[in-house]
Amino acid sequence: MTAIQEASTTDELKALAEQAGRDLEEASALEILQWAVDTFGTQFCVTSSMEDAVVAHLASRALKGVDVVFLDTGYHFPETIGTRDAVEAVMDVNVITLTPRQTVAEQDAEYGPELHDRDPDLCCKLRKVQPLEEGLKGYRAWATGLRRDESPTRAATPVVGWDEKRQKVKVSPIARWTQDDVDAYVTEHGVLTNPLLMDGYTSVGCAPCTRRVLEGEDARAGRWAGRSKTECGLHG
Repeated sequence: MTAIQEASTTDELKALAEQAGRDLEEASALEILQWAVDTFGTQFCVTSSMEDAVVAHLASRALKGVDVVFLDTGYHFPETIGTRDAVEAVMDVNVITLTPRQTVAEQDAEYGPELHDRDPDLCCKLRKVQPLEEGLKGYRAWATGLRRDESPTRAATPVVGWDEKRQKVKVSPIARWTQDDVDAYVTEHGVLTNPLLMDGYTSVGCAPCTRRVLEGEDARAGRWAGRSKTECGLHG
């Protein structure tokens, strides 16, 4: 266990994250992840929506058997669950599946059916945000696959930053990557990707709130289409 894990205060962790964000801005994704592993050891994890396994694959090169946290909302496409199962079977990672407190049926009984249509923010809170907050309690730092080119709301994503909501270090090792960079890495390393990415989807979330993207739209336009909502709440 490193000194930063044993004795660091919240202020020290925040300062560490902000300094690392500056120092590692030009570093490679693997170098950023290696820094996270060297700093936090097993108190570092990767989160994955199983849109692809790029960050999980990168992290496994820095730490064999790294924890990869997946949120099973109960609303995923079968292809997404299949991607998770394939990642667990063939990659040197430890997949941890988190589930909401309630099943979909239990949520329907309490809040009424199709909450995702009537109050998508509440649905995301119940099925994504709360389970992730519980699942991350044992970690000091977590990694995401956020990229600056995905949408205007993600354009300022630091490669390492401070997650104020959860009081943790948040690592976005591919923040500076483009879709071309992702595609090149997938091809070079044979990384698993969600089959839906070859069927008109450019961002894969829960089935009721995700559609194919039209020509000229940004990569996340298929999420909560027709609504002002652009994020599930996990990242802000």
